[in-house]
Amino acid sequence: MSTFRLYTIDSAPEQSRPVLQQLQQTFGFVPNIAGIMAESPVLIGAFVNLFQKVHAGTFTEAQIQTLLLTNAVTNACTWAVAFHTALALNEGLTSADVEAIREGRQPADRRHAALSALTKTAIEKRGHLDEHDVSAFIAAGFRRDQVLEVLAVAAASTITNYVGSIAQPPLEAQFQVHAWKA
Repeated sequence: MSTFRLYTIDSAPEQSRPVLQQLQQTFGFVPNIAGIMAESPVLIGAFVNLFQKVHAGTFTEAQIQTLLLTNAVTNACTWAVAFHTALALNEGLTSADVEAIREGRQPADRRHAALSALTKTAIEKRGHLDEHDVSAFIAAGFRRDQVLEVLAVAAASTITNYVGSIAQPPLEAQFQVHAWKA
């Protein structure tokens, strides 16, 4: 059970309210994890700014969800796994590929497998990628600059994953079907 408060737009600190309003417009609701992040205007502001940059990068939304779901599994954040399972399926990832990621395996799609492998390796090796790790990613059709972009996605998802692990936000009803246990 979390000891952190779950804020709404009306109850959040004044500096966090515009960010929560923006998330409300984006998703149609304020995700519970954002309601908890709102306690720190610095954190939620940095989080949303970084995610905006990530979603404006070179990866497709399906590729971003592959990265985010893999990161959530690798970091064992139950809230984020459920949330990004729903988003990955909405972005067209196959159920089989989503299930593979949730089980810690590589998706069948070659490019999604390369994304998943690189981000998982980067997290597990704490950023100490070697030339083999980078070469395998590039061999799947990605560019060297995108290795660094993967790190931006990992940085953004680390915020979510760590807040989820620390604060344990309740899982929204619409994501219960995708509940996950580490």
